[in-house]
Amino acid sequence: MTVLVLHHRGSLVSTPYGDWLADYDGDLLLITSREHLALAGEELPAPGGVFARAFAVEGYETSGRVEALALDLAREYDIRYVVACQRQDLERAAQLRDILGLPGQRMDTVRPFRDKVATKQRAEAAGLAVAAYRDLECAAELIGFAEEHGFPVVLGPRDGTGSAGPEILYSAGQLDEYLAERFDLPGPYLPDLMVEAFVPGSLCHVDGLVVDGRVVAAWPSEQQYAPASFATDTGPRLDLTLDLDDPLAHRLLKFAEHALDALGGPEHHAFHAEVFHTPDDELVLHGIACRTGGVTIRDTVRTVFGIDPSEASIRAQLGLPLPAWLTEQHVMPRRMSGRLALMKRPGRVVAVPEGAPPFPWVTRYQVFVTPGSTMAAAAHSSDFLLTALVAGADQAECRARLALVAEWFLAGLVLA
Repeated sequence: MTVLVLHHRGSLVSTPYGDWLADYDGDLLLITSREHLALAGEELPAPGGVFARAFAVEGYETSGRVEALALDLAREYDIRYVVACQRQDLERAAQLRDILGLPGQRMDTVRPFRDKVATKQRAEAAGLAVAAYRDLECAAELIGFAEEHGFPVVLGPRDGTGSAGPEILYSAGQLDEYLAERFDLPGPYLPDLMVEAFVPGSLCHVDGLVVDGRVVAAWPSEQQYAPASFATDTGPRLDLTLDLDDPLAHRLLKFAEHALDALGGPEHHAFHAEVFHTPDDELVLHGIACRTGGVTIRDTVRTVFGIDPSEASIRAQLGLPLPAWLTEQHVMPRRMSGRLALMKRPGRVVAVPEGAPPFPWVTRYQVFVTPGSTMAAAAHSSDFLLTALVAGADQAECRARLALVAEWFLAGLVLA
């Protein structure tokens, strides 16, 4: 009755599998990344504690050692479940379930969420709007797409794993420069690059939880900034949940449920759907993931609903009980939330404010630099100087509170 946990990146302290599965009657095994464990400043858990065995793999992202180790463990232990919360582990976990004949999401249901071309194909077939797109096998296809659809065009990996954010080309001159200096396909047989037409408007996201094939808790938020401006936008970047009486919120919920139905996800999972809201009041699907979103999304869902979506989805997969109020009906938010992000900017850090903000409604606060460090411009969309989450009664209160946090932090930030 053993559970194998795949943990690609992030803090193990903030992902307390032992607490989440304290009532599970069996052993827990862990395979994690040596590099990301070091980045988090954490040690590999000692055997016999939370985990019966724990392994840190060098070069986790590309090493076949992960699969080899998992299969070795399956010969030694009675592994009944493989769980994974992060996008880089979803396919690995599905492949291992396929090989070992275990319950949970398999490759045929994970691919529509991981492959953006497959996502768009299924969404289109279900009548949902998506941006024009094409997967690329050569430069000529990119040029032809730009001629057909005009500029801007958006480039990115079709598996959605690029950490540098989308590449947006606004003109034929930028396209020529890109082709001459940066255009690169990973190989002639498995192209990973795709191009999409630019969709104007705001980017919204719907985050929630599916249990027994039904959405039991979900709510939308709206980014108050241009996602691709991370390298130049040093001002406060706000992400706010929509109010209960906002008609757009309920349209987004229905749109996300329609997309989940179209993709045919697993029985139990968290999800993160990204949807453009255009100036013409149209909803256009950008992408959807069968996992908790990144960049403090877990904390946002916890603030809004009082549940951890990753914990709840894992417990549901293992058949462990969830709170009755969570599964009886579609849960509505208890309160609203907002996120503040400040991106890194060039300069040497002389001082940052000491301690946490002096506000009781701050639910998460993290600074990513220390005095003496030197910053460059943000290199990717999660290259943060600061992130903070607040709780509030409505969007207006969350916005005002985020402004107070930003003012407090910037007053104590000193850059050379």
